[in-house]
Amino acid sequence: MGIEIDRSEFSPADYAAFRARLEDNLQALQQLLERPGFGQGPGSLGAELELYIVDAAGRPLHANHEILERADDPQLTLELNRYNLEYNLTPYALHARPLRATERELLHKLERGRAAAAGLGGRLVSIGILPTLRPSDFGAHCITDRKRYHALVAQLLRRRGGQFRIDIDGLDPLRLEMADITLEGANTSFQVHYRVAPAHFADTFNAMQLATPLALAVAANSPTLFGHSLWHETRVPLFKQSIDTRRGDRYGWRAPARVNFGQGWVRRDALELFREVVRIYPPLLPLCAARPPAREAARADGLGAAPPLAELRLHQSTVWLWNRPVYDNVDGGHLRIEMRSLPAGPTARDMVANAALLIGLAEGLRPALESLLPALPFNLAEYNFYRAAQHGLNARLIWPTPRQSGYREQPVCAIIRDLLPLAADGLARIGIDAAEAQCYLDVIERRLQRRASGAIWQQQVLSRLRRDRPLQHALHELLELYMMHSARNVPVAEWPV
Repeated sequence: MGIEIDRSEFSPADYAAFRARLEDNLQALQQLLERPGFGQGPGSLGAELELYIVDAAGRPLHANHEILERADDPQLTLELNRYNLEYNLTPYALHARPLRATERELLHKLERGRAAAAGLGGRLVSIGILPTLRPSDFGAHCITDRKRYHALVAQLLRRRGGQFRIDIDGLDPLRLEMADITLEGANTSFQVHYRVAPAHFADTFNAMQLATPLALAVAANSPTLFGHSLWHETRVPLFKQSIDTRRGDRYGWRAPARVNFGQGWVRRDALELFREVVRIYPPLLPLCAARPPAREAARADGLGAAPPLAELRLHQSTVWLWNRPVYDNVDGGHLRIEMRSLPAGPTARDMVANAALLIGLAEGLRPALESLLPALPFNLAEYNFYRAAQHGLNARLIWPTPRQSGYREQPVCAIIRDLLPLAADGLARIGIDAAEAQCYLDVIERRLQRRASGAIWQQQVLSRLRRDRPLQHALHELLELYMMHSARNVPVAEWPV
């Protein structure tokens, strides 16, 4: 998704050619999905971790290029803003203890990354939104110098035709306007990739959508921005608004935002999701591969491989669904679901526990979808997603039951607590060792018992610190305490307030 490009200016002919290539890509993907055996193979779990770089005082440090060179690690990549980096972790087969392997790799990578950053006076932080950010940390001066990012910024600005408006409610609402999209870089996440067989894709994706609000509520770790106390997972409204190019009359129609929860339950297969992205969203980066898709498909078929479908993958990377379908030509070609709503941090163990809960719930719920989905229209699933982001473990959600008559809101903690055995069953169904699964689900259960998440911990500590300190001093001390506990890899539910 983070492929580099070689230019940042495009003509009408470029867009026309790219749209034609997208149609060819969709046709090629349809043929692949009809090919016997395509996408079969062992399931796997992978992840990407986005990080902040801060200096000794806890302020953003513009040093991602320099740290990348020092680290000399092909799994480390640059992000939009110069104080962000991303680790692309190894995908692990589901039968190979993928949860423990992911946690171990996270700890190893963070140790190496911190060593590289230390040589430049920097530190790495895994947190949804850095509490010490200031408005002056955003703007053209902070954009990473890659053509892909400059092109993306230029295209989004051209489509917006004006300021990007941020309007987020909370205890201390935040309203401001930005001249560019660099506020998008304030959001750092732990993005989980889950390989799914094409025959099961629709049901698995729907189950993931159903379960995402529950995992998001318990994982929340982004309660502030610029000192304003906002949503438990402020990343959700901030990401959407920071790159929202839509304009128009409030009483007129508008296309869906490029950051959204989706348009409805999947009815048949993965192809409809890829078609949806092509039909709804105009291209931002219209770069065509050297070979047309038909030639690539014929060449790949002759080698027993899958075509890259480069244009479709590039287009997908400019539409940021919270759960996103991914086509990859690696390993003969396969499909994945990318879960993008989980925040970075607080610890490696917490992040893996969040992933275990989401995948376990989705697999546990999947066999019951036929009775559950008619009881929850998609707009109510979307409602659950935003309420979970807003209120975290204090949220009340609408949860479907097979024999329900009407709707009622329930405390999210009660819903998750009742479903934990189902999550354990779901993980067992896909081959996760029972002891491994329980280790991470216990982390979730402890959060429920103590009503503790990264967001709640930050809120409580900041409230205590502000009793006798100015706001900026309290935010800096909050970050130092957070980094100290995070480095120990003790789950956040055990952190002292």
